[in-house]
Amino acid sequence: MELKEIVAFKSSPLIREKLSEIGFAKTFAEGEPILNENAYIRAIPIVTTGSIRVMRTDDDGREILLYYIRAGESCIMSFLGGMHHDTSKVKAIAEEETEILFIPIDKVNLLIKEFPEWLDYIFRLYHKRFEELLEVVNAIAFKKLDERLLNFIQKKSELTASRTILITHEQLANEMGTARVVVSRLLKQMEDEGLVLLGRNKIVLV
Repeated sequence: MELKEIVAFKSSPLIREKLSEIGFAKTFAEGEPILNENAYIRAIPIVTTGSIRVMRTDDDGREILLYYIRAGESCIMSFLGGMHHDTSKVKAIAEEETEILFIPIDKVNLLIKEFPEWLDYIFRLYHKRFEELLEVVNAIAFKKLDERLLNFIQKKSELTASRTILITHEQLANEMGTARVVVSRLLKQMEDEGLVLLGRNKIVLV
């Protein structure tokens, strides 16, 4: 399998070759689970095409979006859980058709020893994910739900590079960790204000 564009390693053909040699690829359909909570982590995922959304579920089954993983990125939670032989604390789902290169856990330390830039890649991912999690905390603690909803739709739009987001109110509510009726009311309010246009299972950012 030829490793596609991985942003972090564009300047290092050697490590791209190594990743292709020790990793294995798998393609996931939109909405297909990639990693479930409480599952043991056997391999580290690197997204080569597509994107993943990472969710956290509470005791009542409510979910909230933590962050997205885009092409060229990996999941720092998988790194930490896998290296400590721990179970996953998050759930990862394919946001669209997504191809992933999986690096077996037992090869991670070898990569760190052979390629110092691999460790730099991990630290940069950790820094980015930490900032994104702080944004989630700040939004929940300090922003009104209508602000959070608009920001959420804007992020979805950036991720897909389209002003039309194909999503149901139920899915949107689940990813935001709130009730569908609340999301529907706020979306109607946003439509009245000229911020969005609502269609069947889609939202158009004006």
